[in-house]
Amino acid sequence: MKWEEWEPFYRRIVREMGYSVEKDRKAAQILRALLFEGDEYLTADELSSIVGRKAYVFGAGPSLENALRKFDFSDGTLIAADGATSALLDVGMTPDIIVTDLDGRIPDLRLANDRGSFMVVHAHGDNIDRLTSYVPFFSRILGTCQTEPLDIVYNFGGFTDGDRAVFLAEALGAGEITLVGFDFGETVGKWSKPSLKEHSPVWESKRKKFFFAEELLKWLEKNGMARIMYFRPNP
Repeated sequence: MKWEEWEPFYRRIVREMGYSVEKDRKAAQILRALLFEGDEYLTADELSSIVGRKAYVFGAGPSLENALRKFDFSDGTLIAADGATSALLDVGMTPDIIVTDLDGRIPDLRLANDRGSFMVVHAHGDNIDRLTSYVPFFSRILGTCQTEPLDIVYNFGGFTDGDRAVFLAEALGAGEITLVGFDFGETVGKWSKPSLKEHSPVWESKRKKFFFAEELLKWLEKNGMARIMYFRPNP
């Protein structure tokens, strides 16, 4: 997704979610400075070299645990959306790539990074404090933002960690992308937030995020090059 394709979606999201474009831009600049300072940044070309033709993107929906317990995903690149990282680690799996705005379980994100996971860290106006606190402790980082892309801070499209991970996989060359733990229902999976101990009824701001994520994924199914499938095992 090019910036000119993403911008109309972004303007709607900002308006309906009450976000600040200027704060989003500031966050992107701060992430860029942190990446240069730590000299731990990756380019899109470098990261694309580890993405195979087949990729699995793991969201943190309530069906995730059942899928991880019952099925083998070792035949593709494993891309975890933020909190889904904890669920993968819990069953002995380490994702190849983690897509995060750093509101997941930071100790688990660091553990996976130490074990070899590449980090795709997203900047937005509401996570500036987390960027400055945690980015220096990670390595092998590709930066993303939701405003105009900068030289080493990319915008591949997508809004939530989950759908951004799918846009990332498509942009980096995956030809077949299977979405695991993408439920978009009335229940939020317990891996979605560190504060959740069990699955939770969906709250209003989350419902809005689900709506935009589904709309964006439908756009990608229609306009992208990759074949996108949903993996939903029986309970």
